[in-house]
Amino acid sequence: MPVKFWIDWRTRRSGGSPSPDRPAHETGFSLNGRDAGTVILVHGLTGTPQEMKGLGHLLHRQGYRVVCPRLANHGEPIEILQRTRWQECYQSVRETLLSLDAAHDPGPVFAAGLSMGALLALVLADEFPNRIAGVSCLSPTLFYDGWNMPWSRHLLPLAYFTPLHHWFYFKEEPPYGIKNEAIRRRIHQYYERASLQDLGLVGQYGYPYFPVSLLCELHALVRHLKTRLSAITTPVQLIQAEEDDMTSVKNSQFIYDRIGSAVKELMLLHDSYHIITVDQERDLVGERMGAFFLRVAAAKRG
Repeated sequence: MPVKFWIDWRTRRSGGSPSPDRPAHETGFSLNGRDAGTVILVHGLTGTPQEMKGLGHLLHRQGYRVVCPRLANHGEPIEILQRTRWQECYQSVRETLLSLDAAHDPGPVFAAGLSMGALLALVLADEFPNRIAGVSCLSPTLFYDGWNMPWSRHLLPLAYFTPLHHWFYFKEEPPYGIKNEAIRRRIHQYYERASLQDLGLVGQYGYPYFPVSLLCELHALVRHLKTRLSAITTPVQLIQAEEDDMTSVKNSQFIYDRIGSAVKELMLLHDSYHIITVDQERDLVGERMGAFFLRVAAAKRG
């Protein structure tokens, strides 16, 4: 997560609209499965479907059909992304669920998300309790309190309620949520030199800059979800790294303690940071998710 503030006066004056045609790696992905069911994967805020693809292949090998949409305006120029509301991101997930055809997508439907994507998966389960059989929350992000968070995060509430949030950005800095040194080096090669308008490798690594306006949207999503946690009864799995550099285990514990689900579990990782879908224990994450979904499906069949 970021530790440096950047200001860009051009962004609010520039226009632009979303590009209608995007490369395949920026529009999401889908993997046809067998009969285990369907898993909707949701990437994080300013992230990319690529950060979920390895996990998608792990689940696919277990028999699941996997669908991962690109969240609204992700992959677009940052002046478009910064105007995105959390409801627009949720609509991308919601439309994915509604597009599933029961005749061609047999079996239960699960939702799993990373960081803010975990919150969107919970919102989906709240709206569609009869369609979402289970949710896996990966590094859920309610508040940024990880060990690499700067002291300046305490100033964010000042931006939430003033026009300042339209002008400020965070610049992503190491370790980028990644403990694996080889992966972190590749990300650093791009992020270190990237300008605010650089979209060169956004589809692969996500945005090097994080608009404060999107943190305001995350704040609004968290406020909404907190009022709904006790009403969510869908089985839920929470997976988070003990050394998460962005969001501490308190985030998962907060959800675990307040969600209305009778079936819930919390698993801690010991060799990863925030982006557990690509970090050193990614295979273990995929195995535990598949096992959880299998248990939920078996219980549902009775």
